[in-house]
Order: sequence, then C-alpha cells, then structure tokens
Amino acid sequence: MFFLIALFIVVPIAELYVIFKIGDSIGWLPTLALLVIDSIAGWLLLKSQGRTVWQRFQATMQAGRFPHREVMDGVLVIFGGAFLLTPGFITDIFGFLLLLPPSRAVFRRFLIRRGGRMFGISVATGRRSTPAARQDWDVDGTAREVDQPRLEP
Repeated sequence: MFFLIALFIVVPIAELYVIFKIGDSIGWLPTLALLVIDSIAGWLLLKSQGRTVWQRFQATMQAGRFPHREVMDGVLVIFGGAFLLTPGFITDIFGFLLLLPPSRAVFRRFLIRRGGRMFGISVATGRRSTPAARQDWDVDGTAREVDQPRLEP
C-alpha cells in the first residue's frame, strides 16, 4: 500500500518540484529541450539494449538453456523504457540506470536476492536461504531427465 502511495502521489510531486527548480535555474526553454533530448537519447538506448537482450535470449534458447538472466534483463529493460517515457528527470535517471548493462546487473542481483528472501530460496545460487528448510520430501538433486515420446503431426 505504501508503495502505491509513493508511486502515484510522491513521485509526480517530486518530479514537478525538480522540473520547476531546473526551469527556474536554467530557464523553461532549455528545460524542455533537455527533457526532449533526454527522451530521444533514452529511446535510442532502449532500442539498442532491447535488441541486445533479445539476441542474448534467442542465443540462450538455441543453446538449450533456460534464459534466467535474459528474462530478468528483458523485464528491467521494459521498466527502464517505461521510466524514460514518463516525463521528468528523476524517472529518467532510474530509466537510464535500468538500461545501462553494468547498473542493470546490480539491480538484477538485488532483485534476485530480495526475491530469494521473500520466497525462502535463492534463485541465483540454487541453495536454500535457511539450512533448516530441507524436508524429507525434498528430492532436489535426485531428479533425472527421461526422453518422452513425441507425437507425430
């Protein structure tokens, strides 16, 4: 609930405050020009990073591996693009951070660790976050793949 209040009330007020402060210090025309240039640069970065993530996703799928990292990167690129579409300087900063690969990796690791704490597992390492979580029914590591018959078209 707090997150929604911050998202829909606090962030727009903060964005307006920053836009007004920048507009007062450098003028309204340069502020608008800066916002437009920022959006164009963000769109170009979104386009290139989206293409790169999609190519890595396809290469991982063709290699027969599950694209964990690529899916997470795709989601972060989509959110980065949404932040860049939102007018304002604060959301543009977060959008650019989500689109740049080094900072996106930091966000990805944070979200994986946060999700692991929320669900009691660590997706990145495959280990349980609490050692007492192993149960008798837990057969992790004993599974094996079996070839399944294919249906003819």
